Amino acid sequence: MRTLAAPQSFEVVIKRSRFIAHASHVDSQANTLNFYESVADPAATHNCWAWRLDYQYRFNDDGEPASTAGRPILSAIEGKGLDKVMVVVTRYFGGIKLGVGGLIRAYSGCAAKCLDQASVIEIQPKTECTIDAGFQWTGQVYAALESCGARKLNEDFLADGIRIRVEVNKSDLQSLKLILRNSTRGEVDL
Repeated sequence: MRTLAAPQSFEVVIKRSRFIAHASHVDSQANTLNFYESVADPAATHNCWAWRLDYQYRFNDDGEPASTAGRPILSAIEGKGLDKVMVVVTRYFGGIKLGVGGLIRAYSGCAAKCLDQASVIEIQPKTECTIDAGFQWTGQVYAALESCGARKLNEDFLADGIRIRVEVNKSDLQSLKLILRNSTRGEVDL
């Protein structure tokens, strides 16, 4: 999954209307509201927005004709292959009407240029799992965790062994299972 590393802004004037795009990484729907409130200008003519979060999405035209602002902003986000991202485009009307096509181009173009300038990072989806192993297998378990880049969250010592709760990239889970099975003769439970 690709998302933004840091917030980004972009400003452009189109036929005397000023468009300012603000984009940021968001982790939850509550974060989308907080981000919107932090960048939206109540004095502006329109504060249109769109977000995509864990493959869910929402958008708002804020008084512009239907699907001329929010949907094009969302299309810019999806076109860049981003998730957990919100873009707010603020418009200050300059006195010249842009028409439906002009609005779509203005909002999508402003959002796309903002996202083009942003730093993008790759986030690997993670999963948590628990490993139960006898004491004789602790060395092999720790080696397997290290080779797969798993992060230890918790470790408990039981009467006959250890229980480790770990977080691992989903893409590395099968590899971890295979390494544990092969290195412990299948005597470790994942």
